[in-house]
Amino acid sequence: MPLYEYNCEDCGAHAEILVRGQETPHCPACEGTRLQRTLSTFAVTTGGRPTSGASSPCGRCGDPRGPGACSMN
Repeated sequence: MPLYEYNCEDCGAHAEILVRGQETPHCPACEGTRLQRTLSTFAVTTGGRPTSGASSPCGRCGDPRGPGACSMN
């Protein structure tokens, strides 16, 4: 069951949606089905230790708080 990131073309919401089989994903904000799949960021570890004191910026929006921070706004 893959987890995809989508932008809703109806309301503009961004969401991560778990897709099961041939199921059509729905926007969690407006229940719309006009979704555009976007590129996802992924986590990388280096043996369990961070490579520096700061986290890397969000791959989607560049927010310095790290991956997924843009969904917290």
